[in-house]
Amino acid sequence: MKKALLVIFALATIWSAINPLEPFTWWLEATPALLGLAIILLTYKKFPLTNFLYIMLTLHAIVLLIGAHYTYAEVPLFNWLRDEFGYSRNHYDRFGHLMQGFVPALIARELLLRTSPLQAGKWLFAIITLGCLGISGAYELIEWVVSVNTGEKGNAFLGTQGDIWDTQKDMLMALIGAISAQVFFAKMHDEALERSEQITRRSRSANR
Repeated sequence: MKKALLVIFALATIWSAINPLEPFTWWLEATPALLGLAIILLTYKKFPLTNFLYIMLTLHAIVLLIGAHYTYAEVPLFNWLRDEFGYSRNHYDRFGHLMQGFVPALIARELLLRTSPLQAGKWLFAIITLGCLGISGAYELIEWVVSVNTGEKGNAFLGTQGDIWDTQKDMLMALIGAISAQVFFAKMHDEALERSEQITRRSRSANR
């Protein structure tokens, strides 16, 4: 499965990098996905993640790479949705920020459950939620700094589309994503963690 996901990531990256709408914005939007892949490849042998999380990471990378190719304000499907349903803007950016809370929440959950004394419960939920909100806030600051220092080149990266409350709405979507991941996918994630632990135990027993 991991090899298949890697192939999917590679194909998505190649597609995304071919004639992007704005090359400068492509690098800004695609860099988090590329850095994430580098971290996974460097830590894979020492700290393999669950297949469940690898799937979620791949989906998040695809979302980033689609946004990088078109810019978040010009993704065709969401342009069609805007025109078809009379929305005021292309909402792919909102979807991207939802994922920005959703997937990091699962990353944090796996890391904390595997490497800290924390167990599933209200404190884990609160720490992850607040952490994801902090990540979202930090990303908004990065968007602001890039836009201020690059002028028109950074406008597509900022992606406000004329909405003065864009930053706040983006952070709200990340918050909703972080909460949704923990509410609706915790059980599935716990099962994936248990399967991973069983595989690890069998592997250790076989090597004795």
